[in-house]
Amino acid sequence: MSDTPKTITPSFAMVRTLGLVSVICGIIIVGVYQITLPAVNANKKLALERQVFKVLPNAKKVVTYYATPTGIVIAEGQDQPPAQAMVFYAVYDNSNKLAGIAAEASSAGYADQVRVLYAYDIAKQAITGIGVVSMRETPGIGDKILTDEDFLRNFTALDVRLSADMQALANAVKTVKHGTKTNPWQIDAIAGATVTSKAVGRGINESAQTLIPRLLPHLEKLTGVTP
Repeated sequence: MSDTPKTITPSFAMVRTLGLVSVICGIIIVGVYQITLPAVNANKKLALERQVFKVLPNAKKVVTYYATPTGIVIAEGQDQPPAQAMVFYAVYDNSNKLAGIAAEASSAGYADQVRVLYAYDIAKQAITGIGVVSMRETPGIGDKILTDEDFLRNFTALDVRLSADMQALANAVKTVKHGTKTNPWQIDAIAGATVTSKAVGRGINESAQTLIPRLLPHLEKLTGVTP
């Protein structure tokens, strides 16, 4: 048997080097992600709170809650969201009086998911404002949901009252063809941006159908007053 040491071929050396570089790069990427994650989450929270203050101008304090099939719980101190939990934001004014509820809605638009934040007025049982969290709709067309005054007027008092059994909305929120709105639970679409308009309506309906029946029976936890 020969004791001559095996020679490492150039190709093997290259593969070994590339593997080592890949491992080092992976460690660096994971490390950077872990280091920057708290800052990224903090920025996301700040951006979301800005949207809350936009849709509820009287807001001075925002408290995050989870709505579950069995009740509502404050999010602070929870390691993980409860099963089937839905996030919402209780908003309070200067006197610590509940000023409204904010929640997120999302649905597929023309290019991607259209995510909006809507304000819910408990006394009116209506949505009273929206803001866009994120979207990638066509500039000058889909992004009119941010600027079109007629469209935004849909959300001054969009009816989301519950049915008598409080298990669902009395009337589903629905986007209708521009100029054909006849009921307060309908959204008049933007001409030329029907797909994006429908995404907003569909997302709000899906969110409200789940959140509001879970929220109202436990409203005393937010206000101290039974609805």
